[in-house]
Amino acid sequence: MNLQDLTFAVANNVATITLNRPDEANALSLRMAQDLHEVATHCDSNPAIRAVILTATGKMFCAGGDVLSFARAGDGVNELMRSMTTYLHAAIARFQRMNPPLIIAVNGTAAGAGLSIMLTGDIVLAASSAKFTMAYTGIGVSPDGSSSFFLPRLVGTLKAKEMMLLNPRYDAAQALALGLVTEVVADDQLMTRAQAMAAQLAVGPTMAYGEVKRLLTDSFNSSLETQMEYETRAIAGLTRYTRDAREGIAAFSQKRKPEFHGS
Repeated sequence: MNLQDLTFAVANNVATITLNRPDEANALSLRMAQDLHEVATHCDSNPAIRAVILTATGKMFCAGGDVLSFARAGDGVNELMRSMTTYLHAAIARFQRMNPPLIIAVNGTAAGAGLSIMLTGDIVLAASSAKFTMAYTGIGVSPDGSSSFFLPRLVGTLKAKEMMLLNPRYDAAQALALGLVTEVVADDQLMTRAQAMAAQLAVGPTMAYGEVKRLLTDSFNSSLETQMEYETRAIAGLTRYTRDAREGIAAFSQKRKPEFHGS
């Protein structure tokens, strides 16, 4: 992959994606959106990847969109926005529906698109010094990056409106209390915790994790009966088509620890 605005590495079945524009506060550029789409597609396609970590270099996770590039685009900013959101939204869709769980390790401020990306994590770890704000309306634009989907489901519609209209700033403890993050970790322990959690997930039943992710995402749009049918199809499909389900059942009956292989 010819990546420019992020780095990508795989080791021990764990992929690590690192936003890498520290001098620009890891602001989301068109190229970063394209890079995210490329690595998301690879993570979704490569069966050797069984967990994914998304983090960033420097002191900020992501300060939002690259507003300076918006200004440089002049009258072409509309086209730039359409291109950026096309790649970003395709990446998010891949991350949401792929089998490997996505751990987002927020190493610093997450604002605008950075907060939107953070909200898509299956598990979100925040450094204790991290800060959070929506910020979009501060420059006269509306949210993107799926935040209008995920935020009201995490905090409720009324709180989501407050966050999107008034742009309050939260620290890590407040973000945890609101349900925006899974866990707050000391700054110097953030990646250690993320890597340990990824290692745990990487030896788990990867295809079952994928069904969990897809069931939860689809539950927002389904009736009770439709959702239960999806559940039936998912659990029946896993027991028919995956070695991990058969291994898990056998291990339980034999009173031993299962050995999953993600297949």
